[in-house]
Amino acid sequence: MDKNTYNDESITVLEGLEHVRKRPGMYIGSTDERGLHHLVWEIVDNSIDEALAGFGKEIIVTINEDNSITVEDNGRGVPCGMHKTGKNTMEIIYTKLNAGGKFGGNGYKTSGGLHGVGASVVNALSSYMDVTSYRDGKIHKIHFEDGGKKVSQVEVVGDTRKTGTTVTFKPDPMVFTTTVYHFDTIKTRLRESAFLIKNLKMTLKDKRTKKEESFVYEHGISEYVTFLDQAKKPIHPVAYFEGVYNVPDSSDQIEVEVALQFIDQYSETIVSFVNNVKTGDGGSHETGFKAALTKAFNDYAHNNKLIKLNQTLEGTDLRAAITAVVSVRIGEKLLEFEGQTKGKLGTPQAKNAVDTVLTEKLGFYLMENKELAEIIIKKAIKEAEARAAARKAREQARMDKKDKGEKNISDKLSPTSEKNKDINELYLVEGDSAGGSAKLGRDRRFQAILPLRGKVLNTEKANAESALKNEEIATMIYTIGADYGSNFDLKKCNYKKIIIMTDADDDGAHIQVLLLTFFFKYMKPLIDDGRVYIAKPPLFKITKLGKKEEILYAYTNEEKDRIVNESKCQTKIQRYKGLGEMNADQLWDTTMNPETRTLIKVKIDDLSEAEQRVEILMGNDSNRRRDWLENHVSFTLEEDM
Repeated sequence: MDKNTYNDESITVLEGLEHVRKRPGMYIGSTDERGLHHLVWEIVDNSIDEALAGFGKEIIVTINEDNSITVEDNGRGVPCGMHKTGKNTMEIIYTKLNAGGKFGGNGYKTSGGLHGVGASVVNALSSYMDVTSYRDGKIHKIHFEDGGKKVSQVEVVGDTRKTGTTVTFKPDPMVFTTTVYHFDTIKTRLRESAFLIKNLKMTLKDKRTKKEESFVYEHGISEYVTFLDQAKKPIHPVAYFEGVYNVPDSSDQIEVEVALQFIDQYSETIVSFVNNVKTGDGGSHETGFKAALTKAFNDYAHNNKLIKLNQTLEGTDLRAAITAVVSVRIGEKLLEFEGQTKGKLGTPQAKNAVDTVLTEKLGFYLMENKELAEIIIKKAIKEAEARAAARKAREQARMDKKDKGEKNISDKLSPTSEKNKDINELYLVEGDSAGGSAKLGRDRRFQAILPLRGKVLNTEKANAESALKNEEIATMIYTIGADYGSNFDLKKCNYKKIIIMTDADDDGAHIQVLLLTFFFKYMKPLIDDGRVYIAKPPLFKITKLGKKEEILYAYTNEEKDRIVNESKCQTKIQRYKGLGEMNADQLWDTTMNPETRTLIKVKIDDLSEAEQRVEILMGNDSNRRRDWLENHVSFTLEEDM
């Protein structure tokens, strides 16, 4: 059978739709906003698979007035004939789990999504779904309701000259905690997909607000790197490399694309994909990229006598100022992921593919760009020297304090009595006073307390050497125990949660931002893994002065007003100016007790946007910061007393 054939015989059925509605998290991760939007990704991925196979050049996603979603493509259209199981193929695709052209059939050479479960799972979790297939000169339709129940047979409703598929679905409010879609969340994902497939047009329409945006990129991931670096200072145009790797002892091939750019500041950003699916946890293709980069630069440096024969450039130093996008396309037979969420590519051949293609191509590139090669190598040498100098300075500072009888900030750490990294928490607390209350109020079995003195260094403005010499920064790195930057190893992290606990005022907010900037710049995997949190202490203590005093806490002005208005007795209100005003019991009850506290998890929805915001708001360019604030923040003279 022709490898490009996509028809009724291409569809393989593995099992039915059992348990999807009962345990949706098994299939889409969660039933919150993230899971809600995952439904869109699954249907869009099917359209992208058509584009990857060479069919269709445009995908249109529409958010309808009722928060239903319509996804249209101009691919080949869903097969609508009779399947060998005796049912219509169109019905099987949208009602049978693991039914699609991705299971050993010849529908697709490479594919993303959840291996074909996407369409049927989306149907199972929707109030209704309409599917229209434009194929073989006919318009075929089928309608489902109440989680995938077929309402009508596949019907031919007209003739057509076009091809493609249109799917409309509405998430079931009985399943999801929210059914309101966010324009920007979908926009980010569609833009990302457009970067990954050259000349594929992705359009997003929002009928609720009449907004519409389209994305199409002639140069693919090269333009993605430019987009990621728009708030940075590149030292050369984006370099692009592509190639096909023939897997030994096999007829399989792996397609490799890499785009990279070095910048004039400390910032390592590597974004990787396999078959258009982002691999947030990296994997074998990223390992191959890092190996090739290190080998190519070391070969060049040795051949041109820029370093001694016994000297080696470390990969972490070479990558200290790089932005790169790595994209591979792998056939179903070789495709392996580590974990259910496909966050990490496990295919061993992908490492060899990227390593082989990039080592050769980058080697030629460096020979053709000798001046740039020397600049990058000198930067790597300087980075290594800075790391060594910072380490030496930290060690000397500790020795000097010890000789003078002074305490290091690390001596103020109150560690946990248990050594279980899977449950231990580290509280970063503003000031010694609050730190004292936190130490007394904590559960010492699993909660560690580290008081911080004053404002933390702004690591966006400081270079790596200055940042690593800073006592608070150095102590946090030592306490967390997983190193920093390119050397950061999440497996070595001593804590499951890193919790920032500051006063509920402007200074406290500033300290939060400074700490988040540090984590984003030097320990981003902590954020990616969902380990960074912000504690939410109460703003008010409200005492009801009845026959028996009752103490309540309010976290917002609105909550305070509601409690006071609903109280049938006189109340006394205390506005907390800082954590230090709370005694140990109050701090435990409101902010540290896992049973009653509120924590805000820090997450990154859009890496490129996050990098730009950090650069603008925390960087040295005050004019850009002022312009952004004037365009995005409304200033008033009102002040809540």
